[in-house]
Amino acid sequence: MHKVRSIDLKRKKDFRPTRKNFLIVCEGEKTEPKYFEGFRLSKDIYDLEGLGTNTVSLVEQAIKLKNRKDKSYDQVWCVFDRDSFPQQNYNNAFTLAERNNIKIAYSNEAFEIWYLLHFHYHDAATSRGSYKKMLTERLGFRYEKNDPKMYDHLISKQTTAIKNSMKLFDSYANHLPANENPSTTVHELVQELNKYIV
Repeated sequence: MHKVRSIDLKRKKDFRPTRKNFLIVCEGEKTEPKYFEGFRLSKDIYDLEGLGTNTVSLVEQAIKLKNRKDKSYDQVWCVFDRDSFPQQNYNNAFTLAERNNIKIAYSNEAFEIWYLLHFHYHDAATSRGSYKKMLTERLGFRYEKNDPKMYDHLISKQTTAIKNSMKLFDSYANHLPANENPSTTVHELVQELNKYIV
């Protein structure tokens, strides 16, 4: 009886949700794609595109990719930063994405806020130029935007990053992403991908 119960508990622990197909479309050509490539996912579970284009254009490209005849996706995500794009462009990207059932993992002002939140809670407005020095100090080696091992460098602190990111998101009352520096919802995409780690 005890043995059967142990097996049942193991089965419950090893349960994985039904597999989903993801399309992740990133503004950056290298920084964000290299980070998401670090996830231990079956390669046929997601398509990852680094397009090097801005907010509205990125969502438009995601819509085209989503509507391809040769592939279907359960979840489509756009990953982009606030950068210095006009507020109108930023807001329009959110509206367009919502209309087309596309989720957004945004960062204001830069994707690096997600990295920084692995080390501690940070809610002071920060320019994108400041992140390199801050991350270099915390990592203990020179931070490079296109480091293909960033996921591996940070994975042991990912739970902390998710908690800090959620706390930061909850600290804003009205949720106007263009005005919320710093802020990020990268944790939402990370939590989804974590369900399918192999």
